[in-house]
Amino acid sequence: MKNSPYAAAPSPALASADSARPTNVRWRIFLILLLLAAINYIDRASLSVALPLISAEFELTPALEGLILSAFFWSYALMQIPSGMLLDRFQVRNIVGVATVGWGAFQALGGFAHNWITLLVTRIGLGVAESPIMPAGAKLNGSWLTPNERGRGATLVDGGAPLGTAFGAIIIAGLITWFDSWRIAFIIAGVGTVVVGIWAWWYIRNHPSEHPLVNKAELDYITQANDAASQSNGNRKAVLKELLKSRSVLCMFAGYACYNSVFYGLLTWMPSYLHQAHNLDIKAMGGATFLIFMCGFVGELVGGWIADKWRTNGGQPNTVMRSMFAGSAAVSALCILLVAYTADAALVIGLLCVALFFIRWCGMYWCLPAILGGKSKAGVLGGSMNFCGNMVGVIVPILIGLIVQFTGSYFLALIFFVVMAFGLMLFSGLIDYRERGLA
Repeated sequence: MKNSPYAAAPSPALASADSARPTNVRWRIFLILLLLAAINYIDRASLSVALPLISAEFELTPALEGLILSAFFWSYALMQIPSGMLLDRFQVRNIVGVATVGWGAFQALGGFAHNWITLLVTRIGLGVAESPIMPAGAKLNGSWLTPNERGRGATLVDGGAPLGTAFGAIIIAGLITWFDSWRIAFIIAGVGTVVVGIWAWWYIRNHPSEHPLVNKAELDYITQANDAASQSNGNRKAVLKELLKSRSVLCMFAGYACYNSVFYGLLTWMPSYLHQAHNLDIKAMGGATFLIFMCGFVGELVGGWIADKWRTNGGQPNTVMRSMFAGSAAVSALCILLVAYTADAALVIGLLCVALFFIRWCGMYWCLPAILGGKSKAGVLGGSMNFCGNMVGVIVPILIGLIVQFTGSYFLALIFFVVMAFGLMLFSGLIDYRERGLA
């Protein structure tokens, strides 16, 4: 009997149990989106890490540094609404694939820039190509996840920001040190992005019903939970004109702009701040940046898990989200305020770790487009939200550069971040986070 061909055959009961167990393709999709978002930020943060070397080579003033740092955000912000409309109209999978390959190409071309103008052009191209990725995450959040999974899904996608920034600092600084060239570092990063983009296109699908690896149990689990939410809330059709008049939608735009004012300000200027104000060399700067933004990534995942767990255990959406957003913004504001009055580099790094850990809880903003706009308008609402958030990405780097140039310190820049964190608290408290059930 040991060698019998029947010995390895599963029992009918076991086979039935396996078929009834839902697959986890939805979470693999969101892990891929996490990877794409991380690479997105590795490529955009590469300039911040390499800026001291580029600035010396191209003889840049602080104001011109701010202009180049903000160049990415011009095109990225302006393309958000068109990208969201494209995602609502066409297949998310194809747009994600083309966008990823495109931004990898522009990242690599940045390594061939011979002056600040050509570098500026490649940064604008990078912004155009990267623009669909975050609205695509909001779109897939609505079609792939249930209401009690949206917090984790949103923080997985948005968690690519601190994760990519953390590893970007290590990877780009390491490549620059290894090859003694920021140009080679840019080229290697760009080629790697193209490869990952092709793989992501191969795996991602627009809806669970289209994916060959999704079994019936997982498909039923997703569709039944979302159908129940739609039916309990009237299953109404989303109308964009009405949505744009909603207090919750307008406060979502404003709150996300405040959130990005803090995060993008630290993303673009923190390496230079640590280098100039606390005398960290490029290796120490890369290590500190990695630690700070890795704390942000861990904090984002923790925040998403707490929110979904709280809601699963009966927490009301408004209580959960308002408490978490207000608390995280308050802790971050306090930490950044202390940074402004602290001279010790190690303590500054520790405070920034805590600030990033908590403020990244607000990555859950990316579940709001699907909640407030339904599946049909999640793309355009996500794009509109990201447009508002990234317009500050145009303004803040230039503003910080001017503040530093004219005051000779980073003190007022840090106070600006504190004010924006309080704005985040205010607007987050005015949003209604309950499911609309909109189609």
